[in-house]
Amino acid sequence: MGVAIRTAGEGDMELVVRLLDEAFQDDPVSGWVFPGDEYRRATHHRLMAAFTAIVLEEGRIDVTEDGSACALWLSVPAEDHGGGDEGFAQLREAVDPGNERIELIGRLTAQAHPAGRAHEYLWMIGVTPQRQGEGLGTDLVRHVLDRCDREGLPAYLEASNARSRALYERLGFDPAGRPLDLPDGPQMWPMWRDPRV
Repeated sequence: MGVAIRTAGEGDMELVVRLLDEAFQDDPVSGWVFPGDEYRRATHHRLMAAFTAIVLEEGRIDVTEDGSACALWLSVPAEDHGGGDEGFAQLREAVDPGNERIELIGRLTAQAHPAGRAHEYLWMIGVTPQRQGEGLGTDLVRHVLDRCDREGLPAYLEASNARSRALYERLGFDPAGRPLDLPDGPQMWPMWRDPRV
């Protein structure tokens, strides 16, 4: 592994939110959820803060030692596959009450999320724009995939753009069902990776 990685704590909240906000400003799905550059710059960070808070409490956030990249992971038990409808409504209310797309994307991704088998869920990964393309994202994902392979756990994610989809394919992820078509928006690709033995 080419980069030092540590587990983020409460004191890293601001760093992680900033990383995710910067990394996803030009992402097609973020652009769909928050249409318009000005609106996205003013509001997007609140959703990233909500996601970060959830994962700090319920999962694990890995961050590169230099603070240039982070990955948000949840361990999903076999009998669970995400929050219910009430959770998505609460998230929308907390982040941007007038934005129905926050709730909608939560519902769509939850419907596509596989159930019945425990797995690690890569909720989000962000690399500061100046450092993208250096392999930091690959190192962060491999860090958890190596553990998945040792423990016999599969992994799951939704790719939000063609570039990340190609990265995940190189790391052994395969399509998991048909792509999610966001209404009048881009596609997302559910992807699954069985552990390597």
